[in-house]
Amino acid sequence: MISKMGLLLLNVLLLLLLWSSWSSSLSIKYKDPNQPVGVRVKDLLTQMTLLEKIGQMTQIDREVASADVLNTYFIGSVLSGGGSIPLPRASAKDWVDMINAFQKGALSSRLGIPMIYGIDALHGHNNVYNATIFPHNIGLGATRDPDLVRRIGEATAREVRATGIQYTFAPCIAVCKDPRWGRCYESYSEDHKVVQQMTDIIYGLQGEPPSDFRKGVPYVGGKEKVAACAKHFVGDGGTTKGINENNTVIDMHGLLSIHMPAYYDAIIKGVSTVMVSYSSWNGVKMHANHDLVTGFLKDTLKFKVMYAECPALFSSTTIGMSYTNCGCCWGFAYQGFVISDWEGIDQITSPPHANYTYSVLSGIQAGIDMVMVPYEYKDFIDELTYLVKNNFISMERIDDAVERILTVKFAMGLFEDPMADLSLVNELGSQAHRDLAREAVAKSLVLLKNGKDGDSPLLPLQKRASKILVAGSHADNLGYQCGGWTIRWQGFSGNNYTSGTTILQAVKSAVDPTTKVVYNENPDSEFVKSYEFAFAIVVVGEQPYAETEGDSTTLTMVDPGPDTVTNVCGAVKCVVIVVSGRPIVMEPYIASIDALVAAWLPGTEGQGVTDVLFGDGSFTGKLPRTWFRNVDQLPMNAGDQNYDPLFPFGYGLISESKAVARSVSTAADGRPYTLIVALSVFLSLSPKLKYLSS
Repeated sequence: MISKMGLLLLNVLLLLLLWSSWSSSLSIKYKDPNQPVGVRVKDLLTQMTLLEKIGQMTQIDREVASADVLNTYFIGSVLSGGGSIPLPRASAKDWVDMINAFQKGALSSRLGIPMIYGIDALHGHNNVYNATIFPHNIGLGATRDPDLVRRIGEATAREVRATGIQYTFAPCIAVCKDPRWGRCYESYSEDHKVVQQMTDIIYGLQGEPPSDFRKGVPYVGGKEKVAACAKHFVGDGGTTKGINENNTVIDMHGLLSIHMPAYYDAIIKGVSTVMVSYSSWNGVKMHANHDLVTGFLKDTLKFKVMYAECPALFSSTTIGMSYTNCGCCWGFAYQGFVISDWEGIDQITSPPHANYTYSVLSGIQAGIDMVMVPYEYKDFIDELTYLVKNNFISMERIDDAVERILTVKFAMGLFEDPMADLSLVNELGSQAHRDLAREAVAKSLVLLKNGKDGDSPLLPLQKRASKILVAGSHADNLGYQCGGWTIRWQGFSGNNYTSGTTILQAVKSAVDPTTKVVYNENPDSEFVKSYEFAFAIVVVGEQPYAETEGDSTTLTMVDPGPDTVTNVCGAVKCVVIVVSGRPIVMEPYIASIDALVAAWLPGTEGQGVTDVLFGDGSFTGKLPRTWFRNVDQLPMNAGDQNYDPLFPFGYGLISESKAVARSVSTAADGRPYTLIVALSVFLSLSPKLKYLSS
């Protein structure tokens, strides 16, 4: 018989066991996928130390990352800067293996919070060997085709995920108002309405939220999708004289009406993150601008949403739905995080890094949630820890940042499925994606001239001719064709760094087998005259560049381009194809040219150029930005006083078409396939009278 004291002790033990079980269940709520996202975020946040929270706010480059670093410092994110790769010509498996090694380090930390890996997939998965490289944004803006851009986003997401990466620093939704800016090709257009249309790429990258999903809440729809990043907030395309990272001088009305609208669209479409610009607005660095980053982006544009501990309100399937009066306790869970640019907070001071403590304080107080350090992460962690412990930065501000980061990770499913696999490796550079890129190239081309005064149109070119000449520095150079942000940050020259089809190779594939194609990069006029060519194709333009290295006050084609155009077009009928990231000086040569095509930076699929050039497709592209006569006119945009361009915004000669079947580009695996395309019948139109409107 058990005594009363024994019964009491037994009851106490049972209560202790029950309490232990209950408290244990509470402590792992964040690991339970059946719990609402808001509950999981709150549960995890309450268990995190200050160092664990600051670790989540830290993004480091892969060059300084390791499993041990991620475990020791609780690092929340790793990135590859431009050209930062596991090894030369790394395969998808090489990338997956590297990222999984980092992820194992993150998961082995005390709370097992997965890291998120980011990369600049700006025109396809452009850091990766054998990936499909799509036209840069300026070319996509010329298409005026949001559905095409959305499909490119879908293809890019699959190729990024094929390498184990979950996050891309794209799209750039800058409105470039001055082509002297070295990032102008990253902008879809000088017109914010075109840029707004192109934010449909977010649906492609992240997936389109269900119809009952609350507008404006970040959404990533599964393992074939990636978190996107709208950048660079805000006004980066409006700097004085187009100088990169410079000052945008404009009043609030101008800022809101020109540079801000695309951010509204991006947030409505569920973009997961926003990157802050290096540039300043009226003298205030954006990385330190609390009024715009917190006051406007987070508070006015509502880059946030309410949550409750009610499973029906904030579960993984209903995240972001409107608050209902269910009697639960509720508060604010901030959706989507704001990230700095590369060493962006360092540049708050001049010179950069002059007072790092002040830079960290200003950046975090402005509202930046994750800081792209990317190398000196220990300094950042130490400085931010000091600032919090000494009450310069509140714990509330830290919690706000970490809530946002964790919510995106939970919403993406990273806690349930953190490890990459090889299921999508065949998506990298797949035939379907190269097909899509070829379509995009064809739609991006803008026909600026077709025939000299009184002459018949030169285009479409005849496939059957005795001899044709292909000339120019850009005719057989895949690196020039792709532009900056391809394999390396500043791009490359030549044909050995990734796979694709140059314009010369595309010409040889397009013409009749009996047609002799002669290639001479820079022939003199005597050479051209001596061969009696039927016509010539001259491909010239700019060398690759990125960011500040691309700033230009002259905007001229690279040598020997002018000589090539003069020598060839002075001796034979010619079409000049301009491969460039923006309009360049062409007025001195225009009279000698029979046909002129803006090809922008088309990427790896050169056959998209010849599809239209030889009449298998139609010219439909429209100028996404004004083509100036000379640089003294700059900046010049549609609607300006004294607007006198060489070709106006929205210009593009048109063509009619008839559908025919033809074979298209050789697949990556060598298999043929067919596609219905358009055979162009060009209208003989005066370029001054007839063009496509914007």
